[in-house]
Amino acid sequence: MNDFLHFLNTASSDSLTKISGISQTLAENLIAARPFNSLEDCLKVRGMGKNLLSRAMSDFEAMEPEPEEHAMIPVEPAAPPLERSQPVGEPPRAELPSFGARLSQALLGFLRAVLRLTLLVMLIGGIGAAIYYGTPALYNKFIAPVEQNAVRVSELESEVANLQAQITEINNQFAETNSQIDNIEQSVEAHTASLEKLAAIQTTLETQLKENNDKALLALKHEVMLTRILDVLARARLYLAQSNFGLAKEDVQSAYDLLVEVQSESNDEALAQAATRVNQALGNLPAFPVVASGDLEIAWQILMTGKPLPTATTEATSTSTPAPQPTLNATVTATATP
Repeated sequence: MNDFLHFLNTASSDSLTKISGISQTLAENLIAARPFNSLEDCLKVRGMGKNLLSRAMSDFEAMEPEPEEHAMIPVEPAAPPLERSQPVGEPPRAELPSFGARLSQALLGFLRAVLRLTLLVMLIGGIGAAIYYGTPALYNKFIAPVEQNAVRVSELESEVANLQAQITEINNQFAETNSQIDNIEQSVEAHTASLEKLAAIQTTLETQLKENNDKALLALKHEVMLTRILDVLARARLYLAQSNFGLAKEDVQSAYDLLVEVQSESNDEALAQAATRVNQALGNLPAFPVVASGDLEIAWQILMTGKPLPTATTEATSTSTPAPQPTLNATVTATATP
C-alpha cells in the first residue's frame, strides 16, 4: 500500500495512465493534488472512487516494477501477501458487492426513478391546472377588458365621425344662413337706397303739383307712392325674415300711412283692401309675426295685380271652409320689387 501511495506521489502522467481506469484527465488531477499522505486523500480527487482505487491498486501490484524517474532512491515494491485461494504471482481480485448491497442499490435506483417520474407528473399536472384555471382568470382580468376597450374605442370613433359629419353639416348650414343673411342685408340696403330716391322724387312732384295742378303729375305721384309702398313692404318682409319685428312694424306703419294717403286721393277699392290687410298686419305685430306675414303677402298680391280680391258671400262663408292665407317666403330678394 505504501508503494502504491509512493507511486501516486511520484509517477508521471504517462505512468499513471497505464493503470486501468485512470484517464489522462484523472492523472492530471492526481498530479495537481499530490502529495497524498494516505490513500483516503486520493478519494478527494475528482473522478477517483473506492472501486477505481481498488482496481488501480490491483493493476499496480500486477505491473512489473519500473524505476521511477523522480525517485531519489529506488525502492523495490514489497510483494503483496499471497492469499491461499490464489496462485502465487496473480493479483488479488476485487471483491464483488454482496447481493443485498446490489439489491439495495437497485431498489434505490428504482425509487429515484419513481420519484423523478412522480415529480415530472406533478409538474405536468401543475402546469395543466395552471393553464386550465389560470386561462379564464387571465382572460377575464386582462383580455376581456382589452376587447371591451377596443369595442368602446371603435364606438367612440364612430360617434366622433358622426359628430364631425354633423359639425360639417352645421357649418355648411351656417355658411348658407350667413349667405342668406348677407343677401337679405344687401336687399335691405338696396330697398333703403331706393326708398330715399323715391321719397326725393315724391317731394319734387308734390312741389310741382302745388305750382301746377296737373293730372299727369298727380298720376305720376301716385305711381311713385305705390312704388314706395311696395319697397317698404318688401323691406318689412325682409325684417320679418330676420325676426327684427320692431323695424318691420315701423315699415308696415309707413306703408299703411302711404296707402291711406293714396287711397284718399284716388278712391281705389283695391288700395282700400290692401290698406285693410296692412292694418291687420300692423295689429298682429309683434305678437303674431306669422299671421302678420300672411296679411302682408295678401296686401302685396293686391298691389301687384291692382285688383281687389273677390269677397265671399255670407252664405258661402258659412258653408265652406276658409282658404288658408299665403305664407311669407323667408328669403325675399330685391328682385321681387318692380
